Amino acid sequence: MIAYKLMTQRKDGTLGPLFINRPQRLALGTTYEAEAHRTKGYTYRPGWHCCPIPAVPHLKPRKGRVWVEVEIEDWIVEYRPPSQGGRWFLANKMTPVRIL
Repeated sequence: MIAYKLMTQRKDGTLGPLFINRPQRLALGTTYEAEAHRTKGYTYRPGWHCCPIPAVPHLKPRKGRVWVEVEIEDWIVEYRPPSQGGRWFLANKMTPVRIL
């Protein structure tokens, strides 16, 4: 299924997660299995967090953030408040496809 994920794009062009496991580097066209990382200050929700559309009200566009079209596999739906985008997908596998 196609979904969207807001990611960090570093000065060297590499992509990575915004908050959890920030040092990870992600390449377009490579499939990644979700890892579970407990992080202080964040609710423990294992899986790649993705959205059905490239927009979420609680995360502001900033320099260094880009929306990435991703293909996800083995996912569940997590319902969040409308202020957090409403519906999230938590995927066990994710392949970054292209930067929007």
